[in-house]
Amino acid sequence: MHLPRAHVAGDAADPVQALKAGLGEGPLALVLLFAGPGHDPAALAGAAQAAFGAVPVIGCTTAGEIAPGGYAENSLLAVGLPAAHFTAHPLLIEGLDAIGREALTGQVIRARQMLADREPHWAHEFAFLMVDGLSLREDELAGVLAAGLGPVPLFGGSAGDGLRFGRTFVFHQGRALENAAVLALVRSDCRARVFKLDHLRPTARRMVVTSASPARRIVHQINAEPAAREYARLLGKDPAQLTPFTFAAHPVVVRIGGQHHVRAIREVAPNGDLVFFSAIDEGLVLTLAEPCDMVAHLAEGLEALREGGVAPAVLACDCILRRMEAQEKQMTGAISALLGAHGVLGFSTYGEQMGAMHVNQTLTGVAIYPPGV
Repeated sequence: MHLPRAHVAGDAADPVQALKAGLGEGPLALVLLFAGPGHDPAALAGAAQAAFGAVPVIGCTTAGEIAPGGYAENSLLAVGLPAAHFTAHPLLIEGLDAIGREALTGQVIRARQMLADREPHWAHEFAFLMVDGLSLREDELAGVLAAGLGPVPLFGGSAGDGLRFGRTFVFHQGRALENAAVLALVRSDCRARVFKLDHLRPTARRMVVTSASPARRIVHQINAEPAAREYARLLGKDPAQLTPFTFAAHPVVVRIGGQHHVRAIREVAPNGDLVFFSAIDEGLVLTLAEPCDMVAHLAEGLEALREGGVAPAVLACDCILRRMEAQEKQMTGAISALLGAHGVLGFSTYGEQMGAMHVNQTLTGVAIYPPGV
């Protein structure tokens, strides 16, 4: 399966027109736009929608792009969903700091029904979410959307800003927005398989969050000790040695519904608190995890998507911490080659969504198979 795609360097002359030319002339149901740091989000969103006319353009800023050749940075990537096989409804969700649960659930249900009425003979559905990666609202949002989506599988990613953590934006039909999310509801005659991969294994080392500010995803104390100091002690490190690479190599996980999910640490605050990428609360039991071989694990996971030897198109959201771990362990080239060989397209995120969960240090995505397969 092949999806139209176009990739240009961030400093390309007239990059939007280059993207449009790269996607070709075939009619499209939807254009996805992923933009690395260094672009004016508002100008880019407006120019992209103007270039594609009646075709909806949605997307987000990134912490890196997954281009046709693998990992890329500070570039622009566009992916098209051909109208011959897809119909889509992009739903803008504004005001994430005050999510109206009932109203949003109703919107999602109505959008699903609209797509079913539009293409009643197409049996396959999935939902792709892009959300402001600094909103701190992904956990609640994923839960609300899951209620409206019912059996429709959801995956997604939190918009990024490189490693700056300054401002993150989602794009919706000519606008670049903060404190917002875009949900693409997609119906197709192509079978779609939503999946999640992570290469982490829980250890026997556990800790308890004894003081936290959940609304800000901040942990003050672990095991009744200052959070960063206690985390460092469990790793046998000096607190001054804690870096983003340490967090990528030594993540913590929580057990929910019989499965472990990563709760990645973003940074150490000046006062020794730990700031997380996803939901955290007092009384939560955290388990230290250890990574297995990321290259071998990714190769196995992507190969498993080739059902019966058929190579699907893969749209993916890959945590920035995975990219950082690959860099630290000098695996970037091998990971990039795997992503390119398996046709993976997408972006590096500040967090990932899978069903009703917001997770970290994970690759979530959808594999799309040719019609009839």
